[in-house]
Amino acid sequence: MDFLNKIGSWANQLTEVGVSLIALGVVLEVLFKGAIIPFWPEISVVDNIMGILSGLSNEGLLGLVGAFVLYHILKKKG
Repeated sequence: MDFLNKIGSWANQLTEVGVSLIALGVVLEVLFKGAIIPFWPEISVVDNIMGILSGLSNEGLLGLVGAFVLYHILKKKG
């Protein structure tokens, strides 16, 4: 059981790091729109998020349920 607790703790910490990196990417894109950020890779976090949301909206009710479940999973972690 201790092994499962360690894996769960590791997954929670990894999720927190991922959400923090996404938030940092959004803030950097808003602040430096159009400028090249030297330490940030050539990706657009905002465009990727918009693509995911667009894909969920194309799926209709199933996408809405998936977004709702994901929201509540991340909300419990915080």
